[in-house]
Amino acid sequence: MDGTKVIAYFSMEIALQAEIPTYSGGLGVLAGDTIRAAADLRVPMVGVTLAHRKGYFHQTLDANGWQSETPEEWLLERFVSEMSERVTVAIDGRTVQLRCWRFEVRGEGNFRVPVFLLDSDLPGNSDYDRTLTHYLYGGDQYYRLCQEIILGIGGIRVLRALGYRDIERFHMNEGHSSLISLELLDEQTRCAGRTAITRKDLQAVREKCIFTTHTPVPAGHDKFPLDLVARVLGRQDILELRDIFGLEGALNMTHLALNVSHYVNGVAKKHGEVSRLMFSGYNIDEITNGVHGATWISEPFQELFDRYIPGWRQDNFSLRYALSIPRREVWKAHAVTKTLLLAEVKKRTGVAMNVDTLTLGFARRAATYKRADLLFTDLDRLRRIAHGIGPFQIVFAGKAHPQDQAGKEVIHSIFDGIAALRNEVKIAYLENYDLNLGKLLTAGVDVWLNTPQPPLEASGTSGMKAALNGVPSLSILDGWWIEGCIEGITGWAIANKNGGGEGDERARDAASLYNKLEKSVLPLYLQNRSGFIDVMRHAIALNGSFFNTHRMLQQYVIKAYF
Repeated sequence: MDGTKVIAYFSMEIALQAEIPTYSGGLGVLAGDTIRAAADLRVPMVGVTLAHRKGYFHQTLDANGWQSETPEEWLLERFVSEMSERVTVAIDGRTVQLRCWRFEVRGEGNFRVPVFLLDSDLPGNSDYDRTLTHYLYGGDQYYRLCQEIILGIGGIRVLRALGYRDIERFHMNEGHSSLISLELLDEQTRCAGRTAITRKDLQAVREKCIFTTHTPVPAGHDKFPLDLVARVLGRQDILELRDIFGLEGALNMTHLALNVSHYVNGVAKKHGEVSRLMFSGYNIDEITNGVHGATWISEPFQELFDRYIPGWRQDNFSLRYALSIPRREVWKAHAVTKTLLLAEVKKRTGVAMNVDTLTLGFARRAATYKRADLLFTDLDRLRRIAHGIGPFQIVFAGKAHPQDQAGKEVIHSIFDGIAALRNEVKIAYLENYDLNLGKLLTAGVDVWLNTPQPPLEASGTSGMKAALNGVPSLSILDGWWIEGCIEGITGWAIANKNGGGEGDERARDAASLYNKLEKSVLPLYLQNRSGFIDVMRHAIALNGSFFNTHRMLQQYVIKAYF
């Protein structure tokens, strides 16, 4: 390397492009958008992830909405370049060889940020060890711990082998990579000529590490039994450093990351508050997530912005001038993307939707707390709205984790709702949600719907992508929408008032959703198109100009990186 101090960004998943299926959802998409913003803003960064040769998975839905999965294999050689360097890690008494593949992200000014994908599929490894970098979030606890050893310990060793010696900060995007701390502590002790880790070593490592926590949901915080950790790592010494490693009956990867980082942040203002309650005693800041404008803005809107807001790609803040774009031009650009989306819906599902009908979009990972089926709480109410106020149609998409049976049942329940409303409301569910479909959906619908159970939506970024395309949100006040919602200006809030049990809360949220659809959204769309377009323009000018990774990364630079 040339001596430039860099930021090493570690993430179990990074969405580089749709044809490289090394991501499952929001975490990976955020990681990819972060790296794309770094390339635009010339922030010296290097990304580290796993190759995930078998991808996350390819989703197939049967006629009743039951999901099945097959591997999403891809040919690395088509997209990435193999590096010659090799390193090893010790796993359960075995020596596992690793190589890496390089992918380059180019920014608007041709600045490049490399991403290295770690790969254990080498002839010298056992058949089992060759699969350790195949599946994203696959396998059992043993498999997952092996992967996290490769990402954290192997990732540091690969960077050193590649010549990255002067790394300013190590950024852990969620706790999966927190074993980088163990390798950095070992480096510290070797430099000091010692073999045992001391508190002085810990302080030196803490000054280098940054941790972003992304979810209040327990499933997002990996925990491994201590006997498994001691055996697979082959390290008894960490059991003697319980306070450093956050060992309370298990190795909690989130607690480890918290203990070894000098800067920790949540991903929205509300999530920062929730995280401080979850992890009392830690100083946790917040930097609200964003999305990469040039990636998520549809081609018709890119052309529109090029005419009216030149330079927006380098300066996303300038999108605030969208208020001056003529309404007819905004609507014309939107109509192009909507037509493309509805053609794709027809092609995939056979459902013929009307381009003049209000179209709601919902596309999220099918986890139960995201409540994709909230809209179907009262089918009779939906029928009355469609008959009494005016027609509307809905497009769904989203995958459930292969081991998440409850998430799969959510998708099935949506298909039940589709069948029940077949004669009143046109609804389609598009399978195998990916980057390309996400871009088409967030740009092509008229209103973006989001209905998580508060306070479990840490941030959410799909509504930000929609806003960049002039698509306002109709959303529960949680995550980023608490900051982004100006009622009737940038979109509409589904009211959520504390009190009562989950059953009562669900009924209240559904009633609020129906009220907003019936009294605010549909009437504005049908009776005051200019007013609706004004909401679209405000979504771009107020939300699109702020909730982007250019702003987000600048905050990381100021608060955490340098």
